[in-house]
Amino acid sequence: MTKEEKRERTLRRIKNLIRRRRVVDLKQLQRGIGSSGRTVFRVLDRLGYLSSYSHAGRYYTLGDIPTFAAHGLWFYGEARFSKHGTLRATVVVLVREAPAGHTHEELQGIVGLRIHDTLRSLVADRVLGRERVEAVYLYVDADLKRAAAQLEQRRRMRAAPPIAPGVDKRSPPLDLARVVDILLAVIHGPKEDAAAIAARLRQGGLAVSDEQVEAVFTQYGLEKKTALSRSRRSRR
Repeated sequence: MTKEEKRERTLRRIKNLIRRRRVVDLKQLQRGIGSSGRTVFRVLDRLGYLSSYSHAGRYYTLGDIPTFAAHGLWFYGEARFSKHGTLRATVVVLVREAPAGHTHEELQGIVGLRIHDTLRSLVADRVLGRERVEAVYLYVDADLKRAAAQLEQRRRMRAAPPIAPGVDKRSPPLDLARVVDILLAVIHGPKEDAAAIAARLRQGGLAVSDEQVEAVFTQYGLEKKTALSRSRRSRR
């Protein structure tokens, strides 16, 4: 067998292993083909791979495997992947594309990781800006004109009346698109309570708090678990 044939066989074995498992780490790849890490990475470069932004890039997948959801994120088990690449790059895109910027809590809910150090580094390097809005810090674009627009939008959101009495005022009101996301999630999970709906949406990459989902339940007259499913049955 020629060297080229051996390389092609190794490439096929790695490709098949990743497609079968969907997400792998370096040790699994090395065991799967009996080769060194250097050989593995040469093959991965040829295949076009993605490394996770979680676990210090420990996990790998092929570029055409993920089905990226909201915000360009894909979660598989404990591994977190982003079409933007690293955690740092992902946070920058999330902040810059947000019409009203993002708080630390919102960003952490989206990416599913602790990001305090990442945010501190981005602000220190002047890649992002940070402004205090009432009791929380808002992360905004480093461009002053864009940041001013984000701050204005956030202040308008906070000035709007809450969706329902008793909602935590630190949670910004939701736009219509996010309310629709919540209502669709209720339809697909009619027996889930507000906390479960919120957790499922966050896992899918949508930044919503338990209080915001609870507010939608209250606004639309939904009971905690089965009211929607009963109302749907009653219309049949």
